Amino acid sequence: MSVNVTMRVDGPGETAYAEEAWDLKEVIRANEGLLKQRRGFFMDAYRRSTTYLLFENDALVAFASTRRDGYILFLAVAPNDRGEGHGKRLVAKVAEENPVVTCHARTTNTNALDFYENLGFTIRRRIDGYYEDGGAAYYLRLGEEASLRERLSEFLRR
Repeated sequence: MSVNVTMRVDGPGETAYAEEAWDLKEVIRANEGLLKQRRGFFMDAYRRSTTYLLFENDALVAFASTRRDGYILFLAVAPNDRGEGHGKRLVAKVAEENPVVTCHARTTNTNALDFYENLGFTIRRRIDGYYEDGGAAYYLRLGEEASLRERLSEFLRR
């Protein structure tokens, strides 16, 4: 069976795929205890951001919602579709649009931290009590003004 992965985009103010993104986020929350945002918060942030969504044969497998400054609000990859390069592809798309990409990740989320580290993100600082449940986060950054695209291009060639 042929797999067709396509990227779709919901720009600021657009919500064509918001429900599908919410459903994927909720699967991850239920299975892994991550992405614990309340619905109102999630939908408001989604509406204000640009969201890149990857669909495999019309099923949502991953998405990244970003602010105009390259900050990743949400990055989610369906558990059964991890290891396929979807997360890397989404971060690369954000990096095409922004000289610097930043995000927060729970200090206990070793999978996310390993993923970001492998892409070249560096931890800039720890923020205790960052999450609503009191959890701590690391603030991560990828890129310097002139070299981000070069670094991502090099990484994607590996």
